[in-house]
Amino acid sequence: MFVLGIDPGLSRCGYGILEQDKKNSKTIKAVAAGVIRTSPKTDLAIRLAELQEEIRSLISEYKPEEVAIERVLFQVNVSSAMSTGQAAGVAMVAAATSGCTVNLYSPNEVKLAVAGWGGADKQQMEHMVQTLLSIDQPLRPVDAADAVAVALCHLAMRPSSFTLAGRAQ
Repeated sequence: MFVLGIDPGLSRCGYGILEQDKKNSKTIKAVAAGVIRTSPKTDLAIRLAELQEEIRSLISEYKPEEVAIERVLFQVNVSSAMSTGQAAGVAMVAAATSGCTVNLYSPNEVKLAVAGWGGADKQQMEHMVQTLLSIDQPLRPVDAADAVAVALCHLAMRPSSFTLAGRAQ
């Protein structure tokens, strides 16, 4: 089973594709991770359309059954919060219209599921993503690692799924 994790953003939207073995749910491997970029010089509507097309392409290529998206809760910069929310909305629409189940997780839920506590910082999260998936090098840009963490959170939250960070589910 494939899961697409998304760390929404308009300039940089992180994505991570994980594959969970249906016979052994504890076997998970990272298949792809990266960032979809749009230019701030381009009109907003065009940027959102580009983002939607890229997400649709990922869904078409990897055929995830489920998509996990980090929910926007609070940002100091209102403009940044709006664009992140718009990017999240585009990701939800692209996933839903492709027939994928869509799940939203708060940043604290992602941190708790992956690192074992909701106050984990970026460095701790990156380390846990690398450790849990046996990845040698940090994923760059960091938005890719964040998206993989969202996908890991989703797999940890699913019924009869594996455990992360030593926590029983």
